[in-house]
Amino acid sequence: MTTLPIITKADGTTEVFDPARLVISLKRAGAGAHAAEHIAETITSSIAPGTSSREIYTRAFALLRREARPVAARYALRRALLELGPTGHPFEDFISHLLRAEGWEVETRKLIKGKCVTHEVDFYASHPEQNTFIAAELKYHNDPGYKTDLKVALYVKSRFDDIFNCDPAVRACPIDRGLLVTNTKFTSEAIAYAECAGVELLGWGYPADDSLAARMHRMKVYPITALTGLSRAEKRLLIEHDTIAVDEVIRERRRLDILHLPSDRVGELLAEAEGLLTLPAYATVSV
Repeated sequence: MTTLPIITKADGTTEVFDPARLVISLKRAGAGAHAAEHIAETITSSIAPGTSSREIYTRAFALLRREARPVAARYALRRALLELGPTGHPFEDFISHLLRAEGWEVETRKLIKGKCVTHEVDFYASHPEQNTFIAAELKYHNDPGYKTDLKVALYVKSRFDDIFNCDPAVRACPIDRGLLVTNTKFTSEAIAYAECAGVELLGWGYPADDSLAARMHRMKVYPITALTGLSRAEKRLLIEHDTIAVDEVIRERRRLDILHLPSDRVGELLAEAEGLLTLPAYATVSV
């Protein structure tokens, strides 16, 4: 019986490589059963002990991209969020775009007076149908292994408490819910505290039934950095000119004009974008 190698995860921990898990993630991205099995077999046969999960992802992505670019784009969504950096502002704009697609009215970087001091919240959203007002603190990370931890949850809770506890005799208390959002994951301590203290969390794989990834798939809202036909410099230029999501390019194709691309490349990018947005939905799991 062949012994599977030990690989190194993004956070530095190790685990036994599980090809079945890779097959599942490839299928959920939209790969056919035969392609997913073939890619997993190819990678399994070439993995050496100590290989990083990043290297495995890179190999799988390259093989999948040869099969179908839209599927490769969806497979790479977590990495695409990492490419929104280096600052957190593009991530804030992307989350705002996602919330607007869900029916929220959003203001970014809004000043709100609390009981003791004034706070700048990353975004403030209201839903006319639900009569609900939320404020959110966003924590963006460029490192896939970095997790938002307990001290961040404590800090966010104290800020929201000051806003919640404003004196209604002086001013209307402006939020009903506080939300902490990250593009990566939360530590187990942060999750335990948030669940106990009443801080809502939204991350790549949390909560399990309504995570950031699940909401992106449900609304078909994906970062512009997901498109595999764009170079890193082209992605950066689009972001600098306020194009943050794939659906924006489909609705306004002239957004690509800033890149000065030949017509055949524009056609390839639009085909990939349309293919990504028309892929069937799937149930996302944290892997």
